[in-house]
Amino acid sequence: MNTHFFFCFFLSLSSFHVSLASKDTPLPQTRERINPFSPKASLIRYWNTRVTSKVPIPQFLLAKASPLTPQHCGILNKLLNEKSKPYNPKLHHSLCSSPNLYCSFDDTPNTPTLQRKNDDANFAVYNNKHFANYGSSRVDGVDSFKNYSNGLNANNDAFRRYSDSSTRRGEQFKNYADNGNVANTNFTSYGSAAAQSSSDFNNYDKTVNVPNLGFTTYDSDSSNHKLSFASYGNETNSGAQTFTSYGKRVRGGTSEFTNYASDANILQSEFNNYGDFSTGTTNDSFKSYSFNGNNPRNVFKTYGAGSRGSAADNFISYRNRANVGDDSFQSYAARSKSGTAKFSNYGMSFNVGNDSFAEYGKGATGKSSFGFKSYGLGRSFKVYNKNDASFSEYRNFSATSGTVVNKRVEPGKFFRESMMKEGNVIVMPDIRDKMPERSFLPLAIASKLPFSSSRIDEMRELFEAREGSGTERVMVNALSECERAPSRGETKRCVASAEEMIEFAASVLGPKVVVRSTENVNGSGSSVMIGKVYPVDGGKVTKSVSCHQSLYPYLLYYCHSVPQVRVYEADILNVDTKENMNHGVAICHLDTSSWGPEHGAFLALGSGPGKIEVCHWIFENDMTWTT
Repeated sequence: MNTHFFFCFFLSLSSFHVSLASKDTPLPQTRERINPFSPKASLIRYWNTRVTSKVPIPQFLLAKASPLTPQHCGILNKLLNEKSKPYNPKLHHSLCSSPNLYCSFDDTPNTPTLQRKNDDANFAVYNNKHFANYGSSRVDGVDSFKNYSNGLNANNDAFRRYSDSSTRRGEQFKNYADNGNVANTNFTSYGSAAAQSSSDFNNYDKTVNVPNLGFTTYDSDSSNHKLSFASYGNETNSGAQTFTSYGKRVRGGTSEFTNYASDANILQSEFNNYGDFSTGTTNDSFKSYSFNGNNPRNVFKTYGAGSRGSAADNFISYRNRANVGDDSFQSYAARSKSGTAKFSNYGMSFNVGNDSFAEYGKGATGKSSFGFKSYGLGRSFKVYNKNDASFSEYRNFSATSGTVVNKRVEPGKFFRESMMKEGNVIVMPDIRDKMPERSFLPLAIASKLPFSSSRIDEMRELFEAREGSGTERVMVNALSECERAPSRGETKRCVASAEEMIEFAASVLGPKVVVRSTENVNGSGSSVMIGKVYPVDGGKVTKSVSCHQSLYPYLLYYCHSVPQVRVYEADILNVDTKENMNHGVAICHLDTSSWGPEHGAFLALGSGPGKIEVCHWIFENDMTWTT
């Protein structure tokens, strides 16, 4: 018999004294029959020996066990044990052919490439297409994409040439790549040499988990081309957006970002050449850039260099209320002639980041004017034009008292403990899990796979992820979350198997543990009525372990200890019919003193760290462990 065949499960069998009654063991609380050598059977045995609360393993946790067969598991172990070439193509194929894995977040080889459209186009819904040449050299008319690649797990879109050399033509993207997981979108050439045209992105890449976006050439050599991003990269999580060349050598026109990267988490934005050598009357405006961002990383390598004429560049709000970060203008308006460059509010941050201007207005002549109305502490100017640069106010910004409520925080995402009362009507946020369906790996497999920043090359090889790809960014994002230092009083661990999760919860809380999750997603995004409320452990203050799903090729959870909480279960009722439609689990954090003043809970509810308790629902596929 192949010694690798049962290896996955003998690891756990050796420590268990609980045996299966028969070859086809019935699953507790269901009639499902389980192979005793399957990962599910192994997980049941692990639960029964490690957890002493005498509560059967809940179905929602058992359902996340690996569906691998013993045969497939044995093959993977054999490949992992081959020391001479541990990460060969056979291993990739065997691992990625496993059910409930999502190995690639990048282009698929069968994505069709479409050619130029000759007539006005109106796409109501459009997904995952590659356009080799779209709308180039067209005169008059409108191209409209109402919903383009929205709500997808991994979108892979490319416009190699879009609206190049067009005249008096309108381009509209109302919703582009919104509400997805990984956005791999690329415009190789957008609006180059266009004249008297307008481009509008109402929502670009909003609420995407891992954006990976690029405009190689945007609006270069155009004339009187109006560009507008109403919302760009807002509420995204850990990604990158790059404009290699933006508005270079343009003659007149307007570029406007109403909201750029607002409420984003660790978003890297890079403009390599922005508005360089522009002439005529050009007006570029960022009304809000990186507002309320967490650790934003923005780079303008050159901005407005050598521009001439009555150009006006204006940042009304730049990284205000941001938390730390690293922002850099390597060259801003250097050697420009005439024009203005103004920051109304720059860096009024909660926590000081690293911001620098290597060259600010260096060598500028004519009627140039550079000014900051409000400028935060901790900034660095290496070279700047002392004759034309003015600072109206230079100060450090501290958090407000928290009385201003941020309307952009999703209604119902955070609430006060007083709302957990029968009969109250509250808004439930969208608790649906939008990540791709994946399963845990067996412990014996997960423990042998590389997962460390020091082994990123092995990780790329294992999943055949090229550098700069969406898959690589997913890996880097997960590593960043898992390897960050714990906050004060926190114990944390990332787990890739159900056994690791159980072990971590039991190590923090003891073996007498119970795990809970909200029953379903009914009521998401609507007003609901609180039915009967069930305080866990009689409403006593306790400690819990919360586990949140992370995006990765296989199922990965970020688990951390949460002290000083009260946990509630509650029936969720339809407001009109009073019928029971869900059974929710909510956790109330009683000690918020270590939370940052920029936390969305305080922006939504008012107040500040340590002054109020904050409650939230346990979202779909997340869970909380208590004694």
